[in-house]
Amino acid sequence: MQQSAQQAQQLDHLASTPEPGGSPFAAYGMPGLGGPPNDAPPEPRPILELDGEAREDELDALSDWVDDFLLPVYGAEVTTAAPWCLQWQEHDDVVAWLHALWLAYQQHKDREAGLSGLFLWHRDFLAHAIAAIRAPGGPLSACMTSPDRPAHRLLPGPPPSVRAETGSTTEAADAEPDELTS
Repeated sequence: MQQSAQQAQQLDHLASTPEPGGSPFAAYGMPGLGGPPNDAPPEPRPILELDGEAREDELDALSDWVDDFLLPVYGAEVTTAAPWCLQWQEHDDVVAWLHALWLAYQQHKDREAGLSGLFLWHRDFLAHAIAAIRAPGGPLSACMTSPDRPAHRLLPGPPPSVRAETGSTTEAADAEPDELTS
């Protein structure tokens, strides 16, 4: 009977609404899961949302990481199957990918990420990002495919959608069905 009463008390406690600010994970020191945000780092912003000097500073730091760490370790040979561009900073999509990869690296190398943090970064972030950036049909496909032939070319993006063009949707709606097919 006493054991049943203890179990009922535990169930009532678990079913109760948690105290504000309290977290069952606070004792484990897991970031973002409890405890007061005393020295929370500033919230990172995607590099493409930054302007002026803030963007330049972030791009400089990103370039240092790419040139000093990422490429020497994970750069692999430049081929048609894995193109690269020495002017990658001019490819906004590549900058966005590499910046996100760098932010994830910083998070996963942190002590709080645990011993498997960098494994998770390799598995969940590095492999996917590098495959997308250096794909044969990817954003750098018109650039260097051989170290002996450096090249750089920005590929044009798709045209704006039909809705972005002024008046084209109303003209199409007002047109007769025969006019649309001819």
